[in-house]
Amino acid sequence: MQEDNKRFVERDRNWHPPAYAPGYKTSVARSPQQALVSMQKPTASELSGPDFRHLRMGPHDNDLLLNFSQGQGLPQGERIIMFGRVVDQFGKPVPHTLVEMWQANAGGRYRHKNDRYLAPLDPNFGGVARCLTDEAGWYRFRTIKPGPYPWPNDMNSWRPSHIHVSVMGPSISTRLITQMYFEGDPLIPLCPIVNTIKDPDAVETMVGRLDMARSNPMDCLAYRFDLVVRGELQTYFENQ
Repeated sequence: MQEDNKRFVERDRNWHPPAYAPGYKTSVARSPQQALVSMQKPTASELSGPDFRHLRMGPHDNDLLLNFSQGQGLPQGERIIMFGRVVDQFGKPVPHTLVEMWQANAGGRYRHKNDRYLAPLDPNFGGVARCLTDEAGWYRFRTIKPGPYPWPNDMNSWRPSHIHVSVMGPSISTRLITQMYFEGDPLIPLCPIVNTIKDPDAVETMVGRLDMARSNPMDCLAYRFDLVVRGELQTYFENQ
């Protein structure tokens, strides 16, 4: 445990956006009303587990083209591969950790009872998946590219195409919830949520890069999205 404590890197809160960001209207009501309490020393529960190595996965848990339709058809939209590595702040791979993702369909609509966007639901697309990283920290999903959608932040706010990602990392304190945007999307600099992040380098940690070498010819493009779960180069934490 002493060795783990030596390698614990305190989170740099200047890297993340402020909890109170009036341009992102829903942050106003949910921002803290009192000063945060600082934990001076990490506890054992923050530095340990969980262990996902024995978690059973279904044959299509990481394939959104197949995991919802049950063989009845394929979802509509641009087929893509999303892949990358999960590493810690020292570049060490995080093996056997759970990576979960959820997203809107190609029309920009989530399969959720509270989503009232006019785009139709896709009967062959559920929008959720999971996988475990391998020994070298790699993960991979096959899916469709989600569409942008409007949201009531102001008169004409649109979310860029994005995929939500949750990854646990080497311990409970390194759990990351973030979003992957797509390289070159013109809506990224217009998004009020993105604009709460003042450091351009932090924004870049949330952008998936086109990787033609990993694309499948005549099938789908590939986007690489690496995740750093702690330290100076950590991916932006949506849940902080």
